[in-house]
Amino acid sequence: MKMRAGSSQLTLEVLVLIFNLCFYASYQLTELQVCELCSGTVLNGTAVGRFCFLSAGRIDGRCCLRNENISDPEHIIGLDLSNCSLTHVEDLQGASTALMIDLSLNPIVNISDTAFQGFTDLNYLILPQDMVCPGGNTSWEKVEVKDGNRLCEGQKDMCNQTGQLSMNCPENSLCAPYGPSFFECSCAVNYHGYKCLREGEFPLLQVFVPLGAFTVVMAILLWVTQRRKAKSL
Repeated sequence: MKMRAGSSQLTLEVLVLIFNLCFYASYQLTELQVCELCSGTVLNGTAVGRFCFLSAGRIDGRCCLRNENISDPEHIIGLDLSNCSLTHVEDLQGASTALMIDLSLNPIVNISDTAFQGFTDLNYLILPQDMVCPGGNTSWEKVEVKDGNRLCEGQKDMCNQTGQLSMNCPENSLCAPYGPSFFECSCAVNYHGYKCLREGEFPLLQVFVPLGAFTVVMAILLWVTQRRKAKSL
């Protein structure tokens, strides 16, 4: 009886672990840690505050969230990290969907070259006056210094304007903007693999099903091993 009860308990715990693994990624995506990088909240009189009001957004800490987006209620459209004593800006990926970001009134000495990689919707960025707009002036429609801040407005598309093949991408691929001065290449229809040289549909099932199964099995084995070690202590 004890063995059977112990086995049932272990099976239940394994099922719970699998459930958690399946939803772990989506749980991470809903975290709004970037909104808590600085104390306080977005104020009505600030640039992001006015933008949020006009966009009918919802304030959460230092973020403005898109209020009407039911499928993704934590969709960030504005981020106000002004006057936060920031000296370095390296990772703001949690706000990659933002249209406006304010980093003014900070003693920033360095902004990572990849800090805004993937920020395809970013259209308005406020920086301290002595900082350079990400990607340089050529990456923006308008750059100006105003009231002690540098304003970067209207992110430019780094791909050609036709939306077709780009000289910067391999043959059989398409170019797409990927943030200020960045672009990414994706394979055209019916092409995949290294430099999009393979023609035909990508074998999704053959690749990801075994990989996913292996990942889950290894996670379960690791978890079971840790549980046994904990019980033996």
